[in-house]
Amino acid sequence: MKNLFELYCIDVLVNDVKTNSKEVFLNDAFVCIKGVKVDRHKYIDEAIKRGASFLIVSKGKKYSIPYVKVRNTNKELVNILSNVYNNAKNIGIIAITGTDGKTTTASIIRDIIGNDLCGYIGTNGIKGKYFNNSSENTTPAIEYNYKYLDKFAKEGLKYVAIEASSEGMLHKRLEGFKFKIGILTNFTEDHLNVHKTLKNYLKCKKKVFHNIDKDGTAILNKDDPFYKQFRKSCTCNVMTYGKNKYSTLRIMDYELFSNKTKITYMYKKNIFVIESPLVGEFNVYNLSAAILALLSLDYNLSDIRKRILNIKVPYGRCEFLDYKTEYKIFLDYAHTVNGIKSVLTYLNNIKKRKIITVIGSAGGREKEKRPSMGKVAQNLSDIVIYTMDDPRYENTLDIINEMVDESKRNYFIEIDRKKAIYMALNIAEKNDIVAILGKGRDNYMAILDKKILYSDIIVLDDYFKK
Repeated sequence: MKNLFELYCIDVLVNDVKTNSKEVFLNDAFVCIKGVKVDRHKYIDEAIKRGASFLIVSKGKKYSIPYVKVRNTNKELVNILSNVYNNAKNIGIIAITGTDGKTTTASIIRDIIGNDLCGYIGTNGIKGKYFNNSSENTTPAIEYNYKYLDKFAKEGLKYVAIEASSEGMLHKRLEGFKFKIGILTNFTEDHLNVHKTLKNYLKCKKKVFHNIDKDGTAILNKDDPFYKQFRKSCTCNVMTYGKNKYSTLRIMDYELFSNKTKITYMYKKNIFVIESPLVGEFNVYNLSAAILALLSLDYNLSDIRKRILNIKVPYGRCEFLDYKTEYKIFLDYAHTVNGIKSVLTYLNNIKKRKIITVIGSAGGREKEKRPSMGKVAQNLSDIVIYTMDDPRYENTLDIINEMVDESKRNYFIEIDRKKAIYMALNIAEKNDIVAILGKGRDNYMAILDKKILYSDIIVLDDYFKK
């Protein structure tokens, strides 16, 4: 427990810091932050009933437990977090941002450095040396980031690879942290339902590079159309990767296979070849960013090359599933226009016959991208089966109708996702590829305000048990 006397001259012990009253336990501090829609001052009584021992407020006169009154509770939240979880500052943060590739790049970095030295926070959960927790958001709430980094430090970890989403930066979930490394994977239009304009979306991504320590390193995709705009945001050392001849790590050539990729690089005028267990051109870029991150941490190139052989394919990302079929089953989380284009382009490069794609689009998200998603899917697939994908409050058929490219007749509509996957498997013949996109390894389907138990993997397991 932490005594807050040094911070507020109040002799009170706190166990944890919370901003959600429903998560408060005995001896927690409750900070009444103000969000876009919710003012947590409304939940003070609930927090006290659940055992809070201390309050941080910006209004009100008297409370039944110790409290401190400040002008801005959101800013004060960072102050108390950095004091209660004072070990968090001892972790070197590798922040990865971009429209696509954050999860894979973060996972690659952790695999190369090793689980005994590097933690992970992102879409696939929170992973320390001795624990693995789930996470509702790609970038968790700020109090969780402080708490877990503090825990990582106590476990003896030196680094953490964090997925820094645009929403995470918008809502200041990494406020108060300075990054050792900031990585840009790519930048394409997405999340306009949240940011409203591309300019706002870009601004949130750039925040990652504003927060890099002056002695840290920015790692940028030099082939990305927005490279120069991100470059202007950097006041630290900058390293670049890509096919561009002026890249720090230049991608000279690569060979794509169904189970690996051979990549030829140039670094400091030296040419070398790396064999990666990851597949697709997009993973050539993700791996390149990871290699530069390790080089910036003074890892030896020959050691990096050996460690790359042990990379694990992240669950739900470019997974070929082995059900002993004559056709291939491919699972991927791709849900952006660029993501869908990337994986289907790769599959076209290795296909022997047809590509049968199962795809939908999430409800309550950017509607404007749906026609482009459908057009890419139909152009790069022989058959497309449109189906449900986290419809939330929207009607699934309405979502699908916004996706369908009626200029091509290579599609079916099956709202029930399980039936859609079964349809694809029943159609598939020898040497075909069934691409199931959008959900990856998710274990739920978001319908209305609930998360219903659902998994593409369970659907596939049930099918092959028949």
